Amino acid sequence: MDNRIGEMQVFLRVVEAGSYSEAARRLLMTPSTVSKLIGRIEVRLGVRLFERSTRRLCLTSEGRMYYEKSLALLDELDGIERGISRGAATAGGTIRVNATVSFGILGLERLLPAFWEAHPDIVVDLSLSDEIVDLYLDRTDVAFRVGPLQDSAMVARRIGVVKRRIVASPDYIDRLGEPKRVADLSRHNCLGFNFRRSAPVWPLKESGRIVDRAVSGSLLANNAQTLRRMAIAGIGLARLADYHIRDDIAAGHLVEVLEGTAGDEEQVHALYHGGPRLPFRVKAFLDFVCPRLTDFMEGQTLDDRWAVQLSGGKIACNSARRSSRNAGS
Repeated sequence: MDNRIGEMQVFLRVVEAGSYSEAARRLLMTPSTVSKLIGRIEVRLGVRLFERSTRRLCLTSEGRMYYEKSLALLDELDGIERGISRGAATAGGTIRVNATVSFGILGLERLLPAFWEAHPDIVVDLSLSDEIVDLYLDRTDVAFRVGPLQDSAMVARRIGVVKRRIVASPDYIDRLGEPKRVADLSRHNCLGFNFRRSAPVWPLKESGRIVDRAVSGSLLANNAQTLRRMAIAGIGLARLADYHIRDDIAAGHLVEVLEGTAGDEEQVHALYHGGPRLPFRVKAFLDFVCPRLTDFMEGQTLDDRWAVQLSGGKIACNSARRSSRNAGS
């Protein structure tokens, strides 16, 4: 292993101490080890660094040059590390965030203007996708995920619980009737997802247990926003997260049917790279958005703050809609 920095530091200690033995004492090494390290540098450079006498080591002209260059190099290295350390300890820089489309639009985006007021020097690089991304390959700092967590070295911070509801528009119900039993779904247009690993079933509560009920319909989509809009348009029934359609229910645009049958629940977590050296910008982001997203999951109204112009904040947004098994989140 190349350890030229370590050898350089030993060389500097020898110059400062004036002898191998004193440098060895200060470095907690043996004099022979120090001598071998200096010899290794001299062999690599093809020059002598010291003129050896019985009294004291004296630098050669090449040794003087190596000493000055070594001091400058190590000082520059210290400056690099101090700069990076200060950057990690201040709320500045870019944080890469990934969330599902609906969760990002309805929950996360609404918090950003207020977040920028508190932390104006943080750039949010936001990607919205219903695909489960590889956080390492995509260099993601924080990802919001719905459903079971895969084995990972990531730290998971719990946000809340997703509850799902089956909804339809009043117009659809007027035209085609309201399903009264789970078995009635076979006669209705059930809008679904087209994720690669998504089966054409709805997990529904029957006789006190969750059963996968086969459904079919005229639309398969890769995001919940499309299903929501088609349900409002009266195209069919949709099974969506509570946070996604509760405002539409309150406004009368959608009506819940088969209440209590869409009984499965899934956890929502913020995933991030943990450890004692968590950058301050990541910690600041998590501490700001997580408790507010928990309130959002529990049905509390977010302070939109849309009066703050988004153009005045700092966001690089990439909304990608691709397939995944994160159905309806």
